[in-house]
Amino acid sequence: MARFPLLLLLLAMATGACAPAARDRIPVPVPPTRTETAPDEQAGARLDARTAAHNFIVVVDRMEPVVEAECRRQQPRRDCDFLIAVDDRPGQPANAFQTLDAEGRPVLAFTLALIADARNQDEIAFIMGHEAGHHILGHLPRAQQQAAAGAMILGTLATLSGADAEGIKQAEGMGASMGARTYSKNYELQADELGTVLAYRAGFDPARGAQFFRRIPDPGDRFLGSHPPNSERQRVVMTTLRKLQTGQLR
Repeated sequence: MARFPLLLLLLAMATGACAPAARDRIPVPVPPTRTETAPDEQAGARLDARTAAHNFIVVVDRMEPVVEAECRRQQPRRDCDFLIAVDDRPGQPANAFQTLDAEGRPVLAFTLALIADARNQDEIAFIMGHEAGHHILGHLPRAQQQAAAGAMILGTLATLSGADAEGIKQAEGMGASMGARTYSKNYELQADELGTVLAYRAGFDPARGAQFFRRIPDPGDRFLGSHPPNSERQRVVMTTLRKLQTGQLR
């Protein structure tokens, strides 16, 4: 379980590079709280550092047990002891990601810029649920397998066509990129769906959390793009939320 003393997180946010950059799961649900509301939040203004840090700590406390319980339910043989960390490296843009540490422990990392840019607890909870969803659903190893397959296929074709070592290397890189992106949009939508469930179970409002999509560039529906259009992602959130609210999904 990760814990973030408020003072330490405040100091990190004060000294780190926090300017936002455009980028691009079973407890019973409890009523969403609004203890984090700042006077100008409804207007979409950024929160002060103390409120932003407090929001992150509250979300970690409420989301972590929900995330780990769902992980154990779906993947009983997988490591579900999540480490939720703050990436305080200078100059990092607003971003969150999931990875594994050297021992194979799942890590959910948030940059200081993202914590500072989130307007409320619901946004942080939704993003945290989304990243946890990638791990629970096994997206990282699948993407790695698809990248390896793509590299092998294009590398072999380049070899058969008589390409030199550099040409083969470039073909393998292109194949890996294409392979990793083949199902990436579906993975993002699947993670949005499970992230909605996780945030809802922890007592947050996924619809409010998904408003985050309104502030980031829309990738559109590009061929082999890594992310689906923001409008499609919001539809997935709202459809999943309606199923939760009507008892069709638990």
